[in-house]
Amino acid sequence: MAGKGRQSFEKRQREADRQDRAREKAAKRQERKESDEDTTVPDEEALMAKYSTLAARHDAGEVDDETFAAAKAEIFEQLGLSAE
Repeated sequence: MAGKGRQSFEKRQREADRQDRAREKAAKRQERKESDEDTTVPDEEALMAKYSTLAARHDAGEVDDETFAAAKAEIFEQLGLSAE
């Protein structure tokens, strides 16, 4: 009977460890979610790269004037600039 009690203890211990890891994982996930909500600052470098690509495609004739103007206005708005 002594062996059976040891297995039960180990099983309970494994289950407690698993639950602890699950709680830690949930806490980390919540922290990431909260930090993502706090960082609403636009990535200026990425937006400028996007605009550069858009302008190059427009110059090459891949993007028409209307689409270019709309996309440019959206990018500039995210940067906090006027699209004039």
